[in-house]
Amino acid sequence: MIRAVLFDMDGVLIDAKDWHYEALNDALSLFGFEISRTEHLSAYDGLPTRKKLELLSQTKGLPRKLHNFLNELKQRRTHEITIQRCRPMFHHQYALARLKRDGMKIAVCSNSIRSTIDVMMKNAALSEYLDFFLSNEEVSAPKPNPEIYVKAIEQCGLQPSEVLIVEDNHHGIEAARKSGGHVMEVKDVYDVTYDRINAAILRAEASR
Repeated sequence: MIRAVLFDMDGVLIDAKDWHYEALNDALSLFGFEISRTEHLSAYDGLPTRKKLELLSQTKGLPRKLHNFLNELKQRRTHEITIQRCRPMFHHQYALARLKRDGMKIAVCSNSIRSTIDVMMKNAALSEYLDFFLSNEEVSAPKPNPEIYVKAIEQCGLQPSEVLIVEDNHHGIEAARKSGGHVMEVKDVYDVTYDRINAAILRAEASR
């Protein structure tokens, strides 16, 4: 029986993929660097900022001495964009409220930093439905490493077979599958509805 649903955040509960892309490029532009849209989708999407900066150093020669400054600048810009654009989406509020009423434990597991998850969940009016959330600050290795999902499953006190994980990008899907949990793949935030999640739960339970 499925007893918990774990959600990625960006692209699943928050339509923030472009926000992170825009915020990092705003910071990089000060030093003449940029991540193209194609590069973002093929290699960078879903990675934590520090991982993106390291990849830029390896592929484009970004000086590593700039990492801390660029990371801080990017986080500030992300916070500004979130305050401006992040709003509740009724179908997400409804889905999480129904799942909670069904007795599910609910958590968010994101490669974002803790403060970003906190402000996005509050602005999206989803915080009240969460049992907890995990950020890249609570794990030693980010997605695609499965550590964050393994840790969340343990924190729920469950076995992987009792958990459904909702993910949208290849790094997150890889992490979810490696954790042993059931995986629901979505294309964007509009795929995340109660009916679709409930159908995925029923499929997972029938597959046992």
